[in-house]
Amino acid sequence: MATAIELKRLQMLIWVLIFGGLLALVLGLSVRRFEAPLGWVLMTSGAVLAGVGAALIFLRAKLGPPSPENPSLKE
Repeated sequence: MATAIELKRLQMLIWVLIFGGLLALVLGLSVRRFEAPLGWVLMTSGAVLAGVGAALIFLRAKLGPPSPENPSLKE
């Protein structure tokens, strides 16, 4: 099981990948008119990043709730 800190880091990574990927995708759409190869590279990499972020959401759902930080202290 993952700790609460690890899950928070994973969630932060997920949202950075999704929003960064979508930003690159939109930037690629606007650049494509003037510089087609650069636009396609930005659009493709943005779509891949957003897809990886979306896939990590399913991984996060499979991990379940956080485990206790130090179970020996709970006794």
